[in-house]
Amino acid sequence: MSHGFSRIFTDRSFCRGVNSRVMDPQPVRLKHFELTEKIIGVFYDVCNELGYGFLESTYAEAMVVALTQAGLAAVREVPVPVWFRCKKVGQYFADLMVDDAVLLELKAARARTLESAHEAQLLHYLRATEIEVGLLLNFGLRPQFRRLLFDNERKKIRENPCGSVAEVSA
Repeated sequence: MSHGFSRIFTDRSFCRGVNSRVMDPQPVRLKHFELTEKIIGVFYDVCNELGYGFLESTYAEAMVVALTQAGLAAVREVPVPVWFRCKKVGQYFADLMVDDAVLLELKAARARTLESAHEAQLLHYLRATEIEVGLLLNFGLRPQFRRLLFDNERKKIRENPCGSVAEVSA
């Protein structure tokens, strides 16, 4: 039975003479790929050993132990200051930072999927720091992870070189 889809073969001998940019994409090089792969492996090790049902703080401490044993530097409760017009207006704490390169936000949510609010939280942490890569790790019923990226070049776009509208005289 046909559903209107065609099978695409990517064998080079089959594609000879065909413009195969779509069929043969260039491999994408992710920032901190090896490090995030190692962290994700440690995440699944912790999930398998502890199982489901503990508090987020328990998983955070277990991650520090496991990451350290894996040869990675892990720091808990990393301060993330928020600045507005050169004034510190708030401070948050990221769950973990690994090798000064990746932020980890841990969840122990029962929901089947991670919520967009969890992603937004990690993106805000990335925006407020020089760190570009973050992992959202859920130790819930079904372990899940998301890898998020916020390039430092994109962070510069949000900077407003203009003065405040309130300062403009009428």
